[in-house]
Amino acid sequence: MANTGLQILGFALASLGWIGFIVCTAIPQWKMSSFSGDAIITAQATYEGLWMSCVMQSTGQMQCKTFDSLLKLDTTMQATRALMICGILAGFFAICIGAVGMKCLTCMQDDEVKKAKVGIVGGILFIIAGLCVLIATSWYGNKIAKDFYNAFTPSNSKYEFGPALFIGWAGAAMAILGGAMLCCSCPRNETSYPPPRSYNKNAPSTGKDYV
Repeated sequence: MANTGLQILGFALASLGWIGFIVCTAIPQWKMSSFSGDAIITAQATYEGLWMSCVMQSTGQMQCKTFDSLLKLDTTMQATRALMICGILAGFFAICIGAVGMKCLTCMQDDEVKKAKVGIVGGILFIIAGLCVLIATSWYGNKIAKDFYNAFTPSNSKYEFGPALFIGWAGAAMAILGGAMLCCSCPRNETSYPPPRSYNKNAPSTGKDYV
């Protein structure tokens, strides 16, 4: 019963992390303009994501423009896109496979060994998905930090971490933790021994009784 609860908790945690992957990939707030320089322009704020860049006016109006060409993007942007997509796809297959291996469902209930192995595969896929997103967001965040502390970067061209990075980091942690719970919730293989032979003490003697 405890293993079932741990499995449900891990699956729910990893699924929430996968939803965080999608939100992180879709929103444009991967990096936002920094107001650390002398010439601060507070009338507008600039955001940039994986697919578009946006400018928000002080009135609350936001204008976004998608990137025109994939080949014009730098290597970090292209690699981050690929890793995020791989993480989302791996998370999707992890949900499908992990759901089959859940003990609370009737799928493959006649073979508990195979059902446990399927649950482990789902947990491993969740961990792989979390690692893909963790590498992508950390790589992108490292580039933002390098550009921010670069002395040759103009003050009006410096960016800081956006909310999407924090969502991605949280989602990756949840997916890795949930996948580990799925792997740990499966029972270990126990060595089966033949049952001990029982002897009847009142069994009649096979020898002949002599008077």
